[in-house]
Amino acid sequence: MNPSTPDTPPLALVTGASSGIGRELARVLAENGFDLVVAAEDAGIEAVAEQLRAHGGAARPVRVDLRNQEEVDELYATCTATGPLDAAALNAGIGKGGRFLDLDFAADQEIIDLNVSSTVRLAKHVLRDMTRRGTGRVLITSSVASTMPGTYQSVYNASKSFLQSFSEAVQAELRVDHAEVTVTSLMPGPTETEFFERADMQDTKVGSSPKDDPAKVAEQGYRAMLKGEDKVFAGSVGSQAQGRFSGLLPDRLKAALHKRMAAPGSAR
Repeated sequence: MNPSTPDTPPLALVTGASSGIGRELARVLAENGFDLVVAAEDAGIEAVAEQLRAHGGAARPVRVDLRNQEEVDELYATCTATGPLDAAALNAGIGKGGRFLDLDFAADQEIIDLNVSSTVRLAKHVLRDMTRRGTGRVLITSSVASTMPGTYQSVYNASKSFLQSFSEAVQAELRVDHAEVTVTSLMPGPTETEFFERADMQDTKVGSSPKDDPAKVAEQGYRAMLKGEDKVFAGSVGSQAQGRFSGLLPDRLKAALHKRMAAPGSAR
């Protein structure tokens, strides 16, 4: 992938970049010569940007709540003021464990607003600009969870299923007239991040089990994005196999297996 102009480094946006997979994606991009706009809701994004500058490029931190549509637009305005995006990793996301009927709707709405609405809104901005220029790469963080009903994670898994379907549909549309602009879906399994703590799932079997290295997931996602691959099952061999073979199982069985892993108290 060539930068927007021969004399400047390529520019990438990474959301959810203050920790976990997002921080590692930003690191990989910085190590490979990208300047960055890195976004997150928390103040830790400032320290992350400082660390990224040690790789020799520019890193512009933006503290933003992407659940708010106006702040999504403001983030993109910051990107365009910085320069044309050559790549975008739309990674920000949250989850919430528990029985659907026991959870407040506000928690469900936050998942939908961040995982779904902000991703679609940013993708619209980014891809319209990339197709006008005729080049660009987008990476959307989906999940192996997108392939199965999320018993005790009903809205989270559904949000990832939406992103997976959305990514694949947009890929197909771009192939018609904009082959040099690609969308890649990153599908990790359980990964060692703050996700399970924030989702109140530390007492679950999946929350307490060993997890994949976010640095490895990010490396796999970055390589797949540069190649313009449609999707990549990322993480350990086991996580990749789970993703590839999930489609062979009936949904009711997958829902039952997910229940065993995500049920509150299942760690005991």
